[in-house]
Amino acid sequence: MRTLVLSVFVFLAIVGGCAEESSAPSLSQDQIKELIRKAADRDLANVKVQRDYTYIEREEEHKLDGKGNTKSVESKTHEVMVLYNEPVERLIAKDDKPLPAKEAAKEDERIQKIIDKRKNESESERKKRREKEEKELEDDRQFVREITDAYNFHLAGIENLNGRDAWVIDADPRPGFEPHRREARILPKFRFRVWIDKADTEWVKLTADCIDTVSFGWFLARIHKGSHIELDQTRVNDEVWLPRHVALTLDARVALLANVNVEEIVTFRDYKKFRTDTRIVPVE
Repeated sequence: MRTLVLSVFVFLAIVGGCAEESSAPSLSQDQIKELIRKAADRDLANVKVQRDYTYIEREEEHKLDGKGNTKSVESKTHEVMVLYNEPVERLIAKDDKPLPAKEAAKEDERIQKIIDKRKNESESERKKRREKEEKELEDDRQFVREITDAYNFHLAGIENLNGRDAWVIDADPRPGFEPHRREARILPKFRFRVWIDKADTEWVKLTADCIDTVSFGWFLARIHKGSHIELDQTRVNDEVWLPRHVALTLDARVALLANVNVEEIVTFRDYKKFRTDTRIVPVE
């Protein structure tokens, strides 16, 4: 489930949003596209800065029946640490209860293996890993160009969010769009709105709706029409915008299994700047 959700977020973490119509200066298609490109570039820069932060990430999964009623709820809480300039998740709670001693010990052992691997990493291995990360960021930049070509944009207005003015932009799939990248084929399957902070040119909040079935591979997964995603970010330390809340209502079919109906809620809190003199101390 986590991989499937993230594959959708690769697209959605660039743009999205929703607000009431209001009067606002008009922007041309080219001006809106440039605004979205700038916001996307800043968001990619935020991804790099986020590696300098530790935080708590809580995932809550609601399994739904055919009528959308909750059948069961499960949650996992992770502490996201920075180990040798890389974020690493450590599971610290299930259903808001601390891990039993044996499970906690296994997590500590897993983290220690990662520390040992990074500590003994050769310069060539480190260089290769960093080159891979840069390539992934460049792929994201290329993907942004596809997004701005895939939609017709409309300025819906200006809305005040948490004391800050934001542009509100609608995006509807553009008829006749021909994707150049394989992953861009899913773009016509979504409709979205995006809030972009006027002062910082950062995307603040988004909502997106799946308007047609999205298929990944021949039988690997299908996301059905009606699936819905919401994301919002918060300004941290007056230097970066980082995720605060993600909500996904997903109607999907994975492989040859029965349909999966879930509501996934992820919250992020306690952002703390990682210091170079911080030491990783094993939990006793």
